[in-house]
Amino acid sequence: MTSNGSIMKKLLGESAVYGLSSIVGRFLNWMLVPVYTRVLVRTSDYGIVTNLYGWTALMLVILTYGMETGFFRFINKEPDPKRVYGTILTSLAATSTLFILAVALFLRPLSAAMGYAGYSEFVMMLAVIVAMDAFCAVPFANLRHKQKAFRFAGIKLASIAINIGLNLFFLIAAPWLSKNGFTAVNLIWSPGLEIRYVFVSNVVSSAFTLLALSPDFLFKWHFDAKLMKRIFAYSFPILLFGVAGIFNQTADKILFPYLFSDPAEANSQLGIYGACFKISVIMVMSLQAFRYAYEPFVFRYKKGDDTSIYVDVMHYFLLFSLFVFLGITFYLDIFKHLIGSAYFAGLAVVPIVMLGELFFGIYSNLSIWYKLTDRTKWGSYFSLVACIITVLIIVIFVPKFGFMACAWASLISNLVIMTASYFIGQKYFPISYRVKSGVFYFALAMIFRAAAAFVPVEGKIVPFVFKTVLLLVFAAIVVFKEPLLRGAVIKAEKKLLGGK
Repeated sequence: MTSNGSIMKKLLGESAVYGLSSIVGRFLNWMLVPVYTRVLVRTSDYGIVTNLYGWTALMLVILTYGMETGFFRFINKEPDPKRVYGTILTSLAATSTLFILAVALFLRPLSAAMGYAGYSEFVMMLAVIVAMDAFCAVPFANLRHKQKAFRFAGIKLASIAINIGLNLFFLIAAPWLSKNGFTAVNLIWSPGLEIRYVFVSNVVSSAFTLLALSPDFLFKWHFDAKLMKRIFAYSFPILLFGVAGIFNQTADKILFPYLFSDPAEANSQLGIYGACFKISVIMVMSLQAFRYAYEPFVFRYKKGDDTSIYVDVMHYFLLFSLFVFLGITFYLDIFKHLIGSAYFAGLAVVPIVMLGELFFGIYSNLSIWYKLTDRTKWGSYFSLVACIITVLIIVIFVPKFGFMACAWASLISNLVIMTASYFIGQKYFPISYRVKSGVFYFALAMIFRAAAAFVPVEGKIVPFVFKTVLLLVFAAIVVFKEPLLRGAVIKAEKKLLGGK
């Protein structure tokens, strides 16, 4: 049997490659935030972008309707993998096409209901983006299944590069060229349409992704209605889980405009919150890279009743996440310059949102119990509970406390479902997680975070040094207490010293 150490090494290797597309790729996209928060000088403009992309994230989950997880489950279970892939792909192609047609048919009333009666073109472009991305979800999942991590990363990064390049052209280069006499640029660019070009760039990059993946779906298509019925029965609870889960993450951005009588104030606050939320995305990117490798790994390396590998994965995931949390919050005075100064008013949400994302990451790891036991309905229950908590907190407290209520809603809801999933999971699929050790490290990280925030250290350089020392001490304690990490450090030292 493969040892846990070698399995962990393989998982970390795949995570590193997927991280190239998710962490590095999203980091590159994240670097557009300084552009947006400076070009879109009105915080309300960025609020519009934040709101519409909140809707996009929700619709993407609906249009993929749990097929990614269903794909991984049945591709390893059925005797004919091509039939599974073809059946799911055909279904996604049909639903994505119907979605575009429905939005085009009801574009005006739909845009008005969303509060964008004068911006229906934005809604249509986002519908096209969502449809293309939803269809591409399973071809990407197939690359993960086949362990073609480099092709996966290459397509993702190329698409991101196109999106970034077009954004930079339309928002920075084109205005400069037009201003300096290069009037030919006015054939494809017009002033005052900055928000439009944000979405145009995304449409083009999504179209490139569709084209790049075309070799993966240009084959003899299959559709097995009976098989699809079984896949959908398995995936439907995951759809509910996904809808409730993503709404839990995007409810703040979607509901915000409806909670204020003044749309300008709502968009302004949402713009500030959305920009500061982007600083917290480092935690989200880390979780996404891990999930890309972990989900196919879960089904590939299931070894009877042996759950030790899941214990190890959870443990080191927590350690890594705590280190990221401390690193970002300790140096927030540096990271804040990634956004325009007009948005600094929302920086207080960053530690709260990051803690919420950490709890959600732990919950995602815990979800292994209902995926492996085919009790995916529990995912729906947890997501529904989280969604209800989030919506109640937002609706009740946002009108009074503004965007801070959104941050606390995320933290509280994720903490509740994390705790519930652990205790219920121990009943159906017991896993002896290192709870005491995890609580110790979490408490230690919170103590260090409190020390960095409240210990009176004056000056410009001294606080930076103080926080760096705290981070190094935290890392040293972790390495000292963890034999695997300690061994890795010793091995690295020997290599640096030439094996002596």
